Amino acid sequence: MRVFVLLFNARTENEGIHTIRVGDRNRVLMFESEDDATRFALMLEAQDFPTPTVEVMDAEEIKEFCESADYDWELIPENGLALPPEQNIEQTDWQIETEPESDPDIDDIRRKLEGLL
Repeated sequence: MRVFVLLFNARTENEGIHTIRVGDRNRVLMFESEDDATRFALMLEAQDFPTPTVEVMDAEEIKEFCESADYDWELIPENGLALPPEQNIEQTDWQIETEPESDPDIDDIRRKLEGLL
């Protein structure tokens, strides 16, 4: 079965799937209708969320992803009413940029190479 999900930074290294927080759990919404997914994406955008992309995917793949990530999932039937949350989290998992750890050996080599210039 094909479903529509919302992705941020689609087809990039920093791709992330939209989830809603229910209690202490993340839930992926799978829409039966592309129009309903698009409507939900527009509502998110109107609430100053980053702009998501509607992507078609296999429902079983999404369910497997949810199991591996320990997320819940919900199928939104065609013409089902899904409302975005009123609040947006400040920083999403896909936005977190980690600083590379400093390696003293690499830093020493870098300084020596820069000294050659």
